[in-house]
Amino acid sequence: MPIYVFKCECGLRFEQLTSFDAAPPGCPECGGATRKIPAGFSLGGQADAGLAKEQMPQTWRGTYEGNREYVTGMRRQWDRRQRLEAKHPELAGDQRPIVAHEGRYHGAPLRAGDPVIGGTAGHGHGHGHGHGHGGPAAAPPSSPPASGGSD
Repeated sequence: MPIYVFKCECGLRFEQLTSFDAAPPGCPECGGATRKIPAGFSLGGQADAGLAKEQMPQTWRGTYEGNREYVTGMRRQWDRRQRLEAKHPELAGDQRPIVAHEGRYHGAPLRAGDPVIGGTAGHGHGHGHGHGHGGPAAAPPSSPPASGGSD
């Protein structure tokens, strides 16, 4: 028996193993009527949409120092990916600009609007001082009054 994809009017999509001539099952969420929707098929392999924007090399080193054949291949792949994203916007992913992509952000780039996790005081470049960006400096702690003497 094949697996079919069904969609309900409530928006739920689900797969179910059923025979070809069986009536569509009820929605598991709301119990409403469902209909079969076209599902992808494979002819002995997997479809590859290519690298997404965030997976493309971001540095000179990532392009094998500008290797012409590699860069040309990446441009072709990127052109195909852009055409695919124009047809299917749901594949486009996160479109916010990348703010940082090196160092600790190499594996997961920092995008505009993302919270900076593990930041330090000031502007957060790692050595813990603020360079005057944090407003007025705090007064040094005062020493406790001496005890034992009377004025």
